[in-house]
Amino acid sequence: MKRWLPFVKSDPLVAVVRLSGTIAASSRGSALSDAGLAPVIERAFKKGKPDAVALIVNSPGGSPAQSALIAARIRRLADEHQTPVYSFVEDVAASGGYWLACAGDEIWVDASSIMGSIGVIYAGFGFQDLIARHGVERRVHAAGESKSFLDPFKPEKPEDVARLMQLQEPIHAAFKDHVRERRGARLAADRDLFTGDVWVGQQSVEVGLADGIGHLVPKMKERFGDKVRFSLHAPRRGLWSRLGAPGVVGIADELEARLLWSRYGL
Repeated sequence: MKRWLPFVKSDPLVAVVRLSGTIAASSRGSALSDAGLAPVIERAFKKGKPDAVALIVNSPGGSPAQSALIAARIRRLADEHQTPVYSFVEDVAASGGYWLACAGDEIWVDASSIMGSIGVIYAGFGFQDLIARHGVERRVHAAGESKSFLDPFKPEKPEDVARLMQLQEPIHAAFKDHVRERRGARLAADRDLFTGDVWVGQQSVEVGLADGIGHLVPKMKERFGDKVRFSLHAPRRGLWSRLGAPGVVGIADELEARLLWSRYGL
């Protein structure tokens, strides 16, 4: 009956968006991408006119561009709808995962959550000795001296490493600017938080990367009362993904994801 009486205020509503997985442009598997999350995030801010949006973050990171796009979408909608956003971290919010967590006005963590890793990393392999041992000759013909940049089948060049650092620096700078803008004076002034290091639970609170130890339901009840309602918004998985048949590309994506998670013992 309540729904037909516009003068009767309904119980507070918190829209919950789960951001769990590695971050990549690929739409395969469970990877988080701006394109894949766009309808989910848009729906969370609009459906039922929620009093707040809560982000459940559990990500070891991935693509910096996708991290920035997802976070920017959340902030744009938060400003447009004047809706507060709260981030709740589960196992890890590291690298791009922390970028996403910073989309929240407040960040709440578990006592065992791993936080931070504010940096940029490139990892690869060098196979030049392996192919030489087996009598394989690498032949590369390129127009443009940088087209074979960091070729894994050729010896690493100091100038290539220097160029890579030049590419990483502006990405790192953008990450640092985002954290400073979102966390502001809460960041510890006597610590360098941008070395790529990580902190656990209460440590992350002490250095200003998080606001406190807290979990979704009790914290939202504390803010909005015991009658607060929750609506969960998550990406719809495709048939191929539900059947558990990833294919060759999907297997490669899964291996890369496992490597990211394994950095944090997960």
